[in-house]
Amino acid sequence: MPLVRIDVIQGHSAETLTAIADAIHEAIVEVYEIPPRDRFQIITEQPAARIIAQDAGLGFERTDGVVMIQIFTQRGRSTGDKAALYARIASGLAAVGVAGENVFIGYVENGPEDWSFGFGAAQYMTGELNVPKA
Repeated sequence: MPLVRIDVIQGHSAETLTAIADAIHEAIVEVYEIPPRDRFQIITEQPAARIIAQDAGLGFERTDGVVMIQIFTQRGRSTGDKAALYARIASGLAAVGVAGENVFIGYVENGPEDWSFGFGAAQYMTGELNVPKA
């Protein structure tokens, strides 16, 4: 049940934004085997001056097609699973026209005590929801 924030530069069509969000979600469902309706995404379009994504010394340049992705999820997945997720997200985004150099992913882990799905309750802690298996 990751929470995914997706930031892009303004100017994409609604269809393109949906395709980007769908590709990311499909990758998470496939690699982490979560239920398809376990979907929490925030898509934000930013003015070009509000996204700065340089190459970090890797020798490539990003374009205005950059997609900045933050994944907030429960800890416990292996480095191999994370690498598989990154690769699957990149391939899914490539299929909808996002170049590999424009895919930036930040991954943040937390625990069951760090989530509330409504009413100010920590549903994993109260037992209302089962803690997902890593």
